[in-house]
Amino acid sequence: MSGVLVTGASRGIGRAVALAFAARGHRIAVHYGHRAADAEETLAALPGDGHVLVGGDLADPEAAQRIADAAEAGLGGVDILVNNAAVATSAETAHPVASVSYVDWQRIWRRTLDVNLVGAANVSYCVARHLIERGAPGRIVNIGSRGAFRGEPDHPAYGASKAALHALGQSLAVSLAPHGIAVTSVAPGFTATERVADRIDDALRAQSPFGRVGTPEEVAAAVVYLASAEAAWASGTILDLNGASHLRM
Repeated sequence: MSGVLVTGASRGIGRAVALAFAARGHRIAVHYGHRAADAEETLAALPGDGHVLVGGDLADPEAAQRIADAAEAGLGGVDILVNNAAVATSAETAHPVASVSYVDWQRIWRRTLDVNLVGAANVSYCVARHLIERGAPGRIVNIGSRGAFRGEPDHPAYGASKAALHALGQSLAVSLAPHGIAVTSVAPGFTATERVADRIDDALRAQSPFGRVGTPEEVAAAVVYLASAEAAWASGTILDLNGASHLRM
């Protein structure tokens, strides 16, 4: 079975992805940035054995390399990378132009891009280089966002980072295909995780004609498919997972 590195696997979508892969017999590297206790809970919940815990701040390029190297060594090879870690939307990270200071505007943009885009790019580079050196095929799946297309007026850095992550995935899909590495992205809409439980209301549910928001398990199921051998021909795709709450042309 494959070795799978899931960044930001402490809880939410990352935890669901880790659980879904482990349930299919894969070995998981559970990455965390700051939530060590939550990551340990994820690790303890995984069925099977051979799983490892790796910590580090993806905004630090050296830490990103250490994370990839530790997962490679701990799993005996990373075959699948899921770029899930992100500075997400919250009251603390809101930065609408009309009300945020220029200092906070710069701080939030820098942190968001360093984690959501540059961190994902650096881990992707390191994992891909390991795959190429081993002569092994692989998969990279990026967790993007509906916000890349719908817009994030209160969190423009988040929307821009996810749009850039989608573009990064498509560029890597072209450049890594000769090495047998397929790269895809998913673009979830609002998803019911622990972090946003208090924000789910009727207005959010009404964004989808299904009358609800998505679940982490639905995102995880899509990630597992895109990481499968059968999905190699989907390389370069961006899969919308938003319950028809936003339709793009």
